[in-house]
Amino acid sequence: MQHGIVVIPTYNESENLAELVPRVLEQDPRLEVLVVDDSSPDGTGKVAEDLAESTGRVHVLHRPLKQGLGPAYRAGISRALDLGADFVIQMDADFSHPPEKLPEMIAALEDHDVVSGSRYLNGITVVNWPIERILISYFANWYARKVTGLAITDTTSGFRCIRRAMLAEIGFEKTRSNGYAFQIELNCRFVAHGARLLELPFFFLDRTRGESKLTLRIGVEAFWAVWRLRIAGWLGRL
Repeated sequence: MQHGIVVIPTYNESENLAELVPRVLEQDPRLEVLVVDDSSPDGTGKVAEDLAESTGRVHVLHRPLKQGLGPAYRAGISRALDLGADFVIQMDADFSHPPEKLPEMIAALEDHDVVSGSRYLNGITVVNWPIERILISYFANWYARKVTGLAITDTTSGFRCIRRAMLAEIGFEKTRSNGYAFQIELNCRFVAHGARLLELPFFFLDRTRGESKLTLRIGVEAFWAVWRLRIAGWLGRL
């Protein structure tokens, strides 16, 4: 593997970003970071610009409106590929995804097309979540697997390394989902296109700063999206 870009969507993550980005960059000298900021009112975009100036390894994509996770990732992945990334990493800004896991994931990408972090591969490796949220997430993943037929333990994981060629193969720009269903849709497309996919366990630590972006609307979208994806799979349209 050569040049990798870590795509980090942000909205009101100024408290986390200044600490997270240096920790990401120190994991591997081949890594750069692309912050995709949806005009955060707390100044996250300015923090990102300061990091770009001070490190020389950070890029910033400013978007005019908060449009959701899917659109942010579609725009970010497209920009990362334009910047010449040989592989793209998806990562949250809130420290729920440990930067120290990145070297292992990147190394595994040598023999795989997609390497995903999983909260459910070895039991439930989630820290600081209330029990009701753990149950909702666990059974939501069970539901998504049953409907779509995915043999993936963590269908909504947003911690993932992807080869450039696989992103081109699946046509990521054609995805339609906006919230966490975007992650399920990517997984369906990976499987449909025969990706060599590996899951690695990691400890998911709930955010200590900032607010969760999970909403009822996002949950409802995911509930119905899995049926759309199943039908698309039957029709060979993934």
